[in-house]
Formats: sequence, structure tokens, C-alpha cells
Amino acid sequence: MHSLEPNYRALVIGASGTIGSAFVRALKSDPQCASVTELSRRTTPGFSLEDEASIALAATALTEVGPFALIIDATGALTIDGMGPEKQIGALSSAALMRSFQVNTIGPSLLLKHFLPLLSKDRAIYAKLSARVGSISDNQKGGWYGYRASKAAFNMMLQTAGIEFARKNKQAVLVALQPGTVASPLSKPFASASHTVSADESVAGLLTNMDLLQPMSGAHFIDYAGKAIPW
Repeated sequence: MHSLEPNYRALVIGASGTIGSAFVRALKSDPQCASVTELSRRTTPGFSLEDEASIALAATALTEVGPFALIIDATGALTIDGMGPEKQIGALSSAALMRSFQVNTIGPSLLLKHFLPLLSKDRAIYAKLSARVGSISDNQKGGWYGYRASKAAFNMMLQTAGIEFARKNKQAVLVALQPGTVASPLSKPFASASHTVSADESVAGLLTNMDLLQPMSGAHFIDYAGKAIPW
């Protein structure tokens, strides 16, 4: 990450997942990166997306480790409690919708609340894994109601936080990331191998293109090839 200060510190939230662990590997191999802190349900401190108190405690515990020039939130889920995305509106249920919003919108929004203050005051990047299906204007196929809606809702949270945070740190970049269809347990039931990319390939592209982003009032939304995605 050449745009960040030498010996920058990075934090990967959701570090135990396929993409999160790929970010950890990539950042540990970056000679510019002084340290990579991993946070997941398995670490100490740990956290749960469903428990704000655990998120707050984790942020407080990591205050002494920061500030971080790069924070990556790699949390989220497509299949929750054994239930995959709804293909038809008749498949909607209040319980499944609430769980999708808890994991993909509310939890990540609370991560924003507690971890944005840990960003460096110099150039810094807060990145959140999103999904192209969270784009309202790019919705061509329909379906996947709860996942689409929860990702779109978080995109609005990130965009709004980006406007507010730009007033506090004019060098900060907030960005929603579309990693592509990464070969992982999450994508396996929904994509053929010919349409997937490896986690390492996706992360390499995301890091390269995040490095090029300029601060703005609001948030960016890009894919791993660096192409802007409409909100």
C-alpha cells in the first residue's frame, strides 16, 4: 500500500474467513506494513456481530494497538442459519430478513461506529466487503431479496458515514468493496468454478485499487478490478 505512511498498521476484522485471511496474508507480505492485527470470533479479544457490547470491548482493547492506517471489515454472510438467499418474494420471512440485516447491516454499522475512531489522522482507509448485488441501480436479475437489501442498507450507512467523517479527517477514504465471486464456502452453492476468482487474486486487486482512491465527501464503491459500481 504505497499511498499509506511507511510502517503503517492494519486491522482486519473477520480475519478468519476466506477473504479476511487472504487480506491478512497479503498485508503481512507488504514490506510497508509494520503490523497486521487480526480480529474475529476466535481471537482474543473477540466479538460477535449480534452483540454491540463485544464490539465496543474489542475496539477499546485495540485502542493501544492503533491507530490504524488501514481497517478492513471482511464480515458478512449469504447463508445464515442454514438458509440461503430467497429467489422469489413468496419465500420471504420476517425471521430470515431480520437475521440478514443483523449480520450484514446492523453488525457492520456498529463496527463502523466503534472502529472509525481508531483510524489514523493521516491518510487512512476504512474498507468494507460489500457486494455488487447491493447496488440498487445495477439490479438486473432480481431475487436474493434479503441479501440485496441488507447490503444496500449498509452501503447507505457507509456513504453517510463517509460524508460525516470527511469533516473530521480530510485524508480518510471509506470504500465498499466488491471482491468478485470468490471461491469459498459462501459462494460454492451459487457459482460454478469457471466464474470464480481465488481469494488471493481478489485481494491483490482490491489492495491495488484501494491504493489509488482519493478522499472524497462520501464513500467509494469499487470492484476488485478497480471499476466503480453505481450505488
